[in-house]
Amino acid sequence: MAEVTAALVKDLREKSGAGMMDCKKALQETAGDMDAAIDWLRTKGLSKAAKKSDRAAAEGLVAGKVSGDGKTGVVIELNAETDFVAKNDTFQQAARDIAAVALGVDGGVDAIAAAKTAKGEVVSDLITNLIATIGENMRLRRAARLSVSQGAVALYLHNAQGEGVGRMGVLVAMEGAGDTAKLAEVGRKIAMHVAATAPLSLSPADLDPAVVEKEREIQTEIAVESGKPREIAEKMVEGRIRKWQEEVVLLKQPFVMNPDQTIEQLVADTAKDLGSPVAVKGFVRFALGEGVEKKVDDFAAEVAQLSSQS
Repeated sequence: MAEVTAALVKDLREKSGAGMMDCKKALQETAGDMDAAIDWLRTKGLSKAAKKSDRAAAEGLVAGKVSGDGKTGVVIELNAETDFVAKNDTFQQAARDIAAVALGVDGGVDAIAAAKTAKGEVVSDLITNLIATIGENMRLRRAARLSVSQGAVALYLHNAQGEGVGRMGVLVAMEGAGDTAKLAEVGRKIAMHVAATAPLSLSPADLDPAVVEKEREIQTEIAVESGKPREIAEKMVEGRIRKWQEEVVLLKQPFVMNPDQTIEQLVADTAKDLGSPVAVKGFVRFALGEGVEKKVDDFAAEVAQLSSQS
């Protein structure tokens, strides 16, 4: 069992928004398991947090690029140790160069790393030279590529740090015939929506079954905690699952620029305007550093330790 320290309680409080004593109780009940503690708080109605804090846990840049015909787009994440590097012109240009390479590579990070830039430099060598020049450890962490046979792929870079680079990148693939400029415009609006709402999937069918089952268990426990018999609670849960899907599935979400309209309705209206079928074929959202643990130096603790040794 992990020790329930003040730091652990503070971390849970920041992630859940729950009270300090409730966080301590949650950690005690779940043997110090952070994810389980968040779920425990939710079942008790003490937290609205469904996911971990979205604070960036790694530095660097997300770079994006769309092909000249507008039918293919890529985003890549190039990490470094400090946020100062993101402002470095050489680092920014390297991120742009790698995104340009990724446009022509139908493969993952390893394939991109082995490919050459327009200047003839292998991407892995480019990164190695950057490390030697700037003096920080770096890595090409991930990359994604979307294409359509007809239509447009839209790119949105949030919190831009320079041309073609930012702290978040979103691609949306709009498939359809007709006015590609209109499709690209709508796609960009949907990309901005994705940046703001972070949907889990495109449609209900695309949701991870394990995530759905976990949400079902949480909602069932909430209903039981309210005093309802389990058979009634289970019926209530189906409605709550549908409501949850409206919050996490892109096509079901209310459009941030017009909350009276869902993304699904926006796409249907676009199809009507163009006079031909339109569909969102996919989306990608890269937020810098998400899912990466970042070391936080406790300088006060270090000073105390040094003092005790002197």
